[in-house]
Amino acid sequence: MKTENAYSSKELNSTTWPDFETLFAKHNGVWGGCWCMFYHTIGEFLIKGHGPDNKKAKKGLVKKRRTHGIIVYSGKTPIGWVQYGPKPELPRLDASKTYQRLSLDDEGKRFWRITCFFVDRNNRRRGVAGFGLNAALASIKKKGGGIVEAYPSAKPYQGSQPDVVWDCQHVCRCRI
Repeated sequence: MKTENAYSSKELNSTTWPDFETLFAKHNGVWGGCWCMFYHTIGEFLIKGHGPDNKKAKKGLVKKRRTHGIIVYSGKTPIGWVQYGPKPELPRLDASKTYQRLSLDDEGKRFWRITCFFVDRNNRRRGVAGFGLNAALASIKKKGGGIVEAYPSAKPYQGSQPDVVWDCQHVCRCRI
């Protein structure tokens, strides 16, 4: 089992896009073609058969600096991903009736969301997601911090499928 010291991380940007692309392409865009676009959108979201469109949209957001994330590396190989961003960048959750019923107050602070984790199938259960989470929190703190919200999966050991996380049954908040 690798320790956290065996990993490094970089922010997603135009320079690291090829690494993100390598990780996601290896896994068919993740979830059959999502390319981590689900939370960037509102309304109907199509995955099957729309992977190339989602990839193009994600790359466009990267060029415009309208998406945030951490790529986790083992050596020079990208093996993990954590998406985070300010609330306006990831609006899908705001449309959830369950989320709205929670009546969460942003307390006038900068508000961040951590919405997606992905770990390469050959590197799971080795601390990659935890390392990525710590790197994302450090990045948020470096950008001024605020309230951070995350949405853990309601189904242990099955990952955070969009329809599971979308229900917002569990919301974790912290201030950094």
